[in-house]
Amino acid sequence: MAVVRPFKGIRPKKELVEKVASLPYDVMNREEAKEMAKGNEHSFLHVVRSEIDMDDSLSQYDKSVYEKARENLDNMIKDEILVQDEKPKYYIYRQLMNGRVQTGLVACTSIDEYMNNTIKKHEFTRPAKEQDRINNFDHCDANTAPIFLTYRKNDELNTIINDWIKFNLPVYNFISEDDITHIAWVIDDDKIVNRIGEIFDGIDYLYIADGHHRSASSAKVGLKRREEDPNYTGDEEFNYFMSVIFPDEDLFIMDYNRIVQDLNGLSEEEFMTKVKEKFDVEEYKEEGQYRPQMKHEFGMYLDGKWYKINAKEGTYDKDHPVNSLDAAILQNNLLNPLLGIDNPRTNERIDFVGGIRGLKELEKRVENGMKVAFSMYPTTIEDLMGVADAGDVMPPKSTWFEPKLRSGLFVHRLF
Repeated sequence: MAVVRPFKGIRPKKELVEKVASLPYDVMNREEAKEMAKGNEHSFLHVVRSEIDMDDSLSQYDKSVYEKARENLDNMIKDEILVQDEKPKYYIYRQLMNGRVQTGLVACTSIDEYMNNTIKKHEFTRPAKEQDRINNFDHCDANTAPIFLTYRKNDELNTIINDWIKFNLPVYNFISEDDITHIAWVIDDDKIVNRIGEIFDGIDYLYIADGHHRSASSAKVGLKRREEDPNYTGDEEFNYFMSVIFPDEDLFIMDYNRIVQDLNGLSEEEFMTKVKEKFDVEEYKEEGQYRPQMKHEFGMYLDGKWYKINAKEGTYDKDHPVNSLDAAILQNNLLNPLLGIDNPRTNERIDFVGGIRGLKELEKRVENGMKVAFSMYPTTIEDLMGVADAGDVMPPKSTWFEPKLRSGLFVHRLF
C-alpha cells in the first residue's frame, strides 16, 4: 500500500503566483539563477537558491546561505506573499506543454515508505547533492521543492481528479516564461480527501520519476527530527515529504544525449572501424540531424556528418532490465571500451544534453570544441518502472522529464 495524505499547503496569493513560481533549483547554475530572479523580489529562487542574495565570493554551501533561505521563506510568509491553508488538503497540478497534458496530485508521502522501498528508486544519489538539500530543508523546516512521483494508473483516481477539474475553478492558471501552462486546483471536500487516501491504500508502489536527491534529503531530515524527538508518534509532519504524483500514462520522457571531448587517441578512421564491430553504421544523407526512431538505434555526429548506428544482435542482454537500456548499450559497447569513459558520473570528458535543447545543440557543441555526439532514443516510463521493480539502478542521465515542476507553488512545513 502507498501512504498518501493531505497537508496544509503554503501557497502564493493568486495575484502573485507568476512572480513566485520558479524553475527547479537544480536546472540552473548560480549565475543563471541570479539572472532569472533579477528585479523579482518574490521569486522562490530566493528560497531554493538563496546564494543569489549573498556575495559571489561566498560558497553556495555555506551555512549562512541556508540561514538566508529560512529568512527569505519566513519573510514571504510574514508579508503574506505565501499563505498557509487552514486545514489539510490535496491539490491538483496540471501542466500543458506543446499540446501535451500531465495532471498530478500534490500530497505528502511517507519517509518510512521511502526507506522500505514502497516508494521505488532507480538512481544512485551523490552525498554532496543530498547534503545541499538536507541543509535547505532542515534550515527552512520545510520541503521547499516537491518530489516527482509516478504510479501505474488507477481509473477511479483519474475519474475523481478529472471530475474535480470539470466542476471546480482553478486557484492558479498562468503561462510561465518557457511557454508552459500551469493550472492548480484545491481539493477541500472531506469525503473526496478520504477516498483518495483509500485508493492509494490499494496501490502497491510509487516510483520516483525525478527528485532522487530531494527525496533522500527529505527522508534524512525526517530521521533527524525523530532523533531530536524520541517520543515522536509518526503522525508529525516531518514524517512525510511533499510530492506531486502523476499516473504513468501522463508522463513524457525526452532523449538525454551524450557528447565526448575526444576520440581517446584514435583517429577517425580507427574509431569508425571499431564502432562497426558492435554497431551497424549508415551515413545519414537527409537534411537536418538524425533522431533515432526506435530502441537500440542511435545518431552519431562526427566531423560534420550524421550517422545512423544500430546495436548488433548479441551485443547486449535483451532480457536484462538495465543492460538492455540504450544508455547501457552505448556505454558498454562504445563509450567505455572505445572512448575510455569508464564512469560517466565522474568522467570530465563527457557531457550530457537534455532533449529540450534540441539536436542542433549537439552540432553546436561539437563545432565548438567537442569531438563526437550521440543522439538517443528516449527511455520509456515502462523501462524506468522495470528497473525499479528489479531493485536496480539506471545508467546516469537516462531520463529527462519535461515539463519541469515549478517550485514555490506549494510548500510543506515540517511542523
